[in-house]
Amino acid sequence: MYKTLLKPFFFLFDPEKIHHFVFASIRFIQRIPGVAALTRKLYVVNDPKLATTVFGITFPNPVGLAAGFDKDAKLFDELGAYGFGFVEVGTLTPLAQDGNPKPRMFRLPADGGLINRMGFNNEGAAAAAARLKRRKTNIIIGGNIGKNKVTPNEKAGDDYESCYHTLYPVVDYFVVNVSSPNTPNLRDLQEKEPLTALLLRLKAINSRQPAPKPILLKIAPDLTDGQLDDIITIVRDTKIDGVIATNTTISRAALRTPESRIQEIGAGGLSGQPLTRRATEVIRYLSEKSGRAFPIIGVGGIRTAQDAIEKLEAGASLVQVYTGFIYEGPAIARNINRAIAAQHHRK
Repeated sequence: MYKTLLKPFFFLFDPEKIHHFVFASIRFIQRIPGVAALTRKLYVVNDPKLATTVFGITFPNPVGLAAGFDKDAKLFDELGAYGFGFVEVGTLTPLAQDGNPKPRMFRLPADGGLINRMGFNNEGAAAAAARLKRRKTNIIIGGNIGKNKVTPNEKAGDDYESCYHTLYPVVDYFVVNVSSPNTPNLRDLQEKEPLTALLLRLKAINSRQPAPKPILLKIAPDLTDGQLDDIITIVRDTKIDGVIATNTTISRAALRTPESRIQEIGAGGLSGQPLTRRATEVIRYLSEKSGRAFPIIGVGGIRTAQDAIEKLEAGASLVQVYTGFIYEGPAIARNINRAIAAQHHRK
């Protein structure tokens, strides 16, 4: 029904407006008595073989919803009913910000992709934390944190620290986002020296907590092999808990969408199927070169169960979807989990 009726209708309208419409619809529908239970029955795959323990957390299944979908932590309980093992909220910044001018999200149907230049639009970490305190389910929550656009890179650590303290009581793990292409100069923080300093600062704060939370780093798919080697060294030296590979790409290589349309859209991060192969390559490189020294969450171009399984076989412990959810609809987590469970049972 989604692919034949809803998606063609949704794709007639501006992607960001439809996103908000779908959010409101899910919230309304799930408040009808019995609907949440029915949704879970349709989409949640209850199989003990899917349980995955990574960086000290046991996930009911390895399929999560990536950051960017529920930016402001407004729908995490409802989204969990669609079979996701965890939901990552954000990217959140200390102060609320509008993000970049609209329009800022564009579909590439011929490529199964999206281009976005949202620019960390969010209501601020404190507003999200207040909503997370009212969590009604046991859905595992990741907190993806970034810096405000107006914060210079030399003060970026203050923003990440502020978000950490605000979200610490209400999230299960943290993700340090220095890889979005849509905040000016943010990716400069991926360089070895500033990134090491930032992660050491957060690790020091975390170590003083009564129950430290896992800290992960989200990296770009556009890093060279030399830069990926640096990431392996940084993870080892800072002793952070893992890596999310990968964020969106600035590459526009080998797209089916006409070049004139790509030029018209302009800047932004590309996600979806054009990223499938590169994201898997990055996962495999990090896993093999490090000797599987740290957990990896694989994200980028996962649309089918086979896409997810390839990332797990390349070395990911967990996977996340975003663009695939938009193109495939609410059954995506269920379909992936069924395939993974079937593979486990055949072994």
